[in-house]
Amino acid sequence: VMHLIITLRAGAGVRLVCEFLELSGLSAVVGAAYGSQYALTVQVQDAVAQQAQAQRSILAAAMPPRAVTVCEDETFHPEICLVAIEPVSNFILLEQYAPDRTAATWTQALATAVEGLPVTVIQGTSDEAKALRRHVVKDLGAQHASDLFHGQHEVSQATSLHLARQVRQATTAVAAAQQAVDAAQDARRAYEAQIPRPRGRPPAFTARLDAARTDLIRAERAQTEAHARQAQAREQIRELGNLYHPYDLVRGGAQAVAYVAARCAEVWARLAHLADAADLPARAREHLAKAQRLTVPWLATLAFFWATVQIRVDALDLAPDLEQAVLTQLIPALYLQRVAGRRTQAADRQRLMALSASLLEPLRQPTHPLQALAPARRAHIEATATGCADLFQRSSSCVEGRNGHLSLYHHGSHRLSDRKLAALTALHNYYVRRPDGTTAAERFFGRAHPTLFEQVLAHVDLPPPPRRKRPRPLKRPALALVAA
Repeated sequence: VMHLIITLRAGAGVRLVCEFLELSGLSAVVGAAYGSQYALTVQVQDAVAQQAQAQRSILAAAMPPRAVTVCEDETFHPEICLVAIEPVSNFILLEQYAPDRTAATWTQALATAVEGLPVTVIQGTSDEAKALRRHVVKDLGAQHASDLFHGQHEVSQATSLHLARQVRQATTAVAAAQQAVDAAQDARRAYEAQIPRPRGRPPAFTARLDAARTDLIRAERAQTEAHARQAQAREQIRELGNLYHPYDLVRGGAQAVAYVAARCAEVWARLAHLADAADLPARAREHLAKAQRLTVPWLATLAFFWATVQIRVDALDLAPDLEQAVLTQLIPALYLQRVAGRRTQAADRQRLMALSASLLEPLRQPTHPLQALAPARRAHIEATATGCADLFQRSSSCVEGRNGHLSLYHHGSHRLSDRKLAALTALHNYYVRRPDGTTAAERFFGRAHPTLFEQVLAHVDLPPPPRRKRPRPLKRPALALVAA
């Protein structure tokens, strides 16, 4: 248990296991020497990887054929580590070191990873790396879905730094203008407080104060405009995220590709106007242009989604009214549930769940034609609709999160061995459980599996007993007197 939790789950080293044994008093019955505990942790890592591989073979034999999406990316330790995850179940298909990250290497590694699994990759979600695009489109013959985050990140790179600098400069200008107004007022009060007043015409305090106030008003207007541009840029980034969905998050209806294209064009037009108003430099405009070029792949992914959904629903061979109910109510409701689960704001989650419930409510009525079908038939329709709702994958955040998780182990170990990396992958797939109690393997294969810890426990030797400690001889001082 200690090696599973401390060295694998927590990412700590063997020396902390030894320290735990010493402080807990367990070193009286279990050997706490580094050598013996290191040998045990090697056994545990090998057993974890081997038992996970054995369970994979058993589960794959009974798994029905599936069409899946993979999210792919590389991380560096500093060796190149290729990572591919099935996003619906969060099952790691591929996690291994490679000599390079070319398309051929990606294709070979993924083919080896899915060998023996009845899965067909129909879509790959990743960034715009040329090797990944070629690997997905040319080698796999699948749809490449460009990650939404990278487009939003390009917009942020184009606007955030420059607009924040303009806000700071405007704030500084307002403070300086306010100081000028205060100085003019203080000068007039000091002059008026002099007794007797100096001879001659008094200074033009009114004109000076009016000019200072005019400068202050101008500076405050510039500050307001700078804040407005900054808020508008953030709003447009959020708008891209709210827009890139197959279903409208406000009404729940389907969003046609042409409609999304028109809305995206409006967003890019507003950002272009913002760039002119803020006088953004050429480098920032290049980032905006790069982000805008992602519109075409995004629209292609939406078109792929709608075509695939129509094919799957047509395969159900439903009556026209039932097919319409599945397309316009059941699939959108299930999709909105998934979007709600990813929202960080409670109000958004509740609103989306309420919208989903309103779409499902008519389908649950006893008088609805769907309820007249046999239970097995309804279950098949719901499973197909669930697969359609899971089809749209606009983000590879699961891989990004995994890469960040691996980096913590890398920083602690300086290098992850192939053995430990395989054990970490197995632990993620077959040991870690979500709040619903399922592992990634259970969600991916569609059936339960034996507890990984019990399987490992049966294949690992008992911890070594402590060795008998011999008393150490007293160390004599170097200048101890020698007897005559």
